[in-house]
Amino acid sequence: MTTRAARAVPGSPPRLKGYTFVVVGYLIMGSIGAIVRFATVPESMLLVMRFATAGIVLAALFARKPMLAQIRRPGVPSRLLVMGLFDSFSLLLFFIALRETSVAVGMFVYFIGPVFVALFAPFVFKDKTDRIVFPALAVALAGLVAILMPSLLGEGVNFSTAGITAAVAGAVLYACFVISVKALTRHGVGSVTIVLAESLLDGMILLPLALWQALSTGYVIIGKDIIAAVLLGVLCTAVAYTVWTEGIRLVKVQHGSILGYLEPVSAPLYALLLGEIPTWWTVLGGALILGAGALVVLFGKPEDQGAPGAPGVSAAEADGAAAVAGEPVGRTRAGRLSMLAILGPW
Repeated sequence: MTTRAARAVPGSPPRLKGYTFVVVGYLIMGSIGAIVRFATVPESMLLVMRFATAGIVLAALFARKPMLAQIRRPGVPSRLLVMGLFDSFSLLLFFIALRETSVAVGMFVYFIGPVFVALFAPFVFKDKTDRIVFPALAVALAGLVAILMPSLLGEGVNFSTAGITAAVAGAVLYACFVISVKALTRHGVGSVTIVLAESLLDGMILLPLALWQALSTGYVIIGKDIIAAVLLGVLCTAVAYTVWTEGIRLVKVQHGSILGYLEPVSAPLYALLLGEIPTWWTVLGGALILGAGALVVLFGKPEDQGAPGAPGVSAAEADGAAAVAGEPVGRTRAGRLSMLAILGPW
């Protein structure tokens, strides 16, 4: 599954393919804001509808014996569950942050998640962070400040202890989510399998809140909400998340998270469809973020593909994962399997 996806960009080294997939995934995700504004359903309910749609589509197309074999492998169910918890609670904390503090402040603090990825990843994967990562992060954060500057000037800076705490906690959980996805790909789990599990778990975890909001407000779902849910579920989740996950498999997780700043850059382009004209602040911020991405792509070191006998991964496990993925036995033994250190005892 993942090997076929990588071949989608023929003639390119795996690193370039990975960057391409990550960038494409984030550019598609940039449309989420415009689609959400198109709908009127409460956010939590829209999230559940989105993830349910993605889960149904992916299950209908890909839920076959090879995928089930991946999920049943020792250690994989617990890792998938933890990944889903990281993602769903990160989203919830982000919503709390936006409610308790100004949108600009909440977004900025939440988007420091890639900084935590850069700090945590070396301890999890035993791989040093590139020297270029932190300069690129600084440039990307400066670009984010520029994009949010009109909101900061218009709203003022509304600091709330609860809001900032929620945003920081959400950023930490986002970093844990990204790292857990990377670890699952190293454990031989396919990108579609990861996204299907994420969609189902996120939908189930967020469902109680969605039902409570829907019942307390008495909201009735209308046609445009269904259209938004289908677009979010199919395009922004089933397609974008799968492409992004495949890209994360091929590049350093720190690099992939920095490229994530392309998402707020692309969002104003989609907003043009709603008649919103980007400001010069947005253009400046976008240029800085594109520069940060260029630094990572041009000067970042390639993914360390590991070595035979990586901690926690037996040769038999590697060959089994290769067989499930349809790859030659032994290929993943050297490159694609490494247990998530923080979950190793599981």
